[in-house]
Amino acid sequence: MRSPAIGLTLLFAAVHAEANPVDGFGLGSRSSAMAGAVSAEARDFSANYYNPSALALARETDLSLGYVFVTQRLKMSGQDSQVDPVRALVGGVVAPGAILTLPFAFGLAVHLPDHRLSRARSSGPEEPRWVLWDNRPQLLYLAANLAIRPVEWLSLGGGVAFLAATRGRFEITGTAVLPRPNDSELRHEVDADLTAVRYPSFGVTVEPSDWLSLGAVYRDEAQIELAIEAELRGEVDAAIVRVPARYELASRTMNAFIPRQAVLGASARASEHLTVSADVTWVNWAAYRSPISRSSTDLDVQPPPGIDLDLPPNPKPTSEIEPGFENRLVPRLGVEYLLPLERRVFTALRAGYGFERSPVPPQSGRTNFVDADRHLLSAGTGVAWRSPGDVVTGSLRFDLHVLWAILPTRTTLKDGPANFVGDYRAHGSQLGVGGTLSMGLL
Repeated sequence: MRSPAIGLTLLFAAVHAEANPVDGFGLGSRSSAMAGAVSAEARDFSANYYNPSALALARETDLSLGYVFVTQRLKMSGQDSQVDPVRALVGGVVAPGAILTLPFAFGLAVHLPDHRLSRARSSGPEEPRWVLWDNRPQLLYLAANLAIRPVEWLSLGGGVAFLAATRGRFEITGTAVLPRPNDSELRHEVDADLTAVRYPSFGVTVEPSDWLSLGAVYRDEAQIELAIEAELRGEVDAAIVRVPARYELASRTMNAFIPRQAVLGASARASEHLTVSADVTWVNWAAYRSPISRSSTDLDVQPPPGIDLDLPPNPKPTSEIEPGFENRLVPRLGVEYLLPLERRVFTALRAGYGFERSPVPPQSGRTNFVDADRHLLSAGTGVAWRSPGDVVTGSLRFDLHVLWAILPTRTTLKDGPANFVGDYRAHGSQLGVGGTLSMGLL
């Protein structure tokens, strides 16, 4: 009975997905092209994430649909870590209106992976893994917000974001024939549920002048816990005797952790055509919970009278290993230059830069949470066509973006030579492209 026990324990040992996909790769081509430095500048569906209060500044109903693709070339000691790419549909809506004389707006945004709604991967606690990037993009993200504009220079907004989570149970019953495993009669049953985890966000936009906008945003913490229950129940047929046996495993793992964030931003219109924006985000990584599972097992074997079996004792329940992540300040800078082509057609050139210092401490001990600092370079372009025809009386826009994240080499040195993983170097890059088509209706 030891093989099934060890196999299930390893299967559910740890799951690692550490934040939502929008944190890492942006939402919408315009905002992504400016490296996400738009908390005081978001004006389309991406405001649902970057600053919900900006929805109240919309002048027309706006519908957007796009696609994003990011390839991740993350390596350890020269070997590709095979981190999955990101492929997702993105889109949303902004619907402005008024209650009596009070302007308000409703917004909805979604990041929908095109190959799964949620994923949980398992590994041992000492296996090196890119802890912030392996499962991070593999989640469904949905946000719904409301915003109001009580005075001309002030907008307030907030709402709820949703992430997909998984819970499951695995059960095997029947008879295992030891001399002839192919003759075993086993039945298995898998029961999995897709649930939603919610967390709030709030934003404020202040426009003290025609050329300056200020933004402040708060995004709350969220935790997605994966609960797994497994049971093996039946008989072991050892030719001369049948032994009833039962093995149970319960595992709870932090499948995803979304850190609390606070953002301050400013956007300055330096000229009629040039806008410069900057954000600083405080990320509460110190509250990060370890992705190593907390599991317990129970093995119950009832041999017939007169048969003495030497069975291993049930292992002690595992406990969390404190990860010791550190809070970080993330600066971002974005620029946009508008160039009129003719009376109703405009093109935009955009660029951005952001720097994320890794929150992961040196991994000199047992754990191997792999990460590195991250330099994010972005650029993009867009075309806007005002009043293009009788069907679309507002505007039609198409935006493209490209992003390149560079993760410079980080060397990990272990405390002792007995560590089976040993020293290693980690580095890599992430290259992404995307496009968004938006239609404004007056």
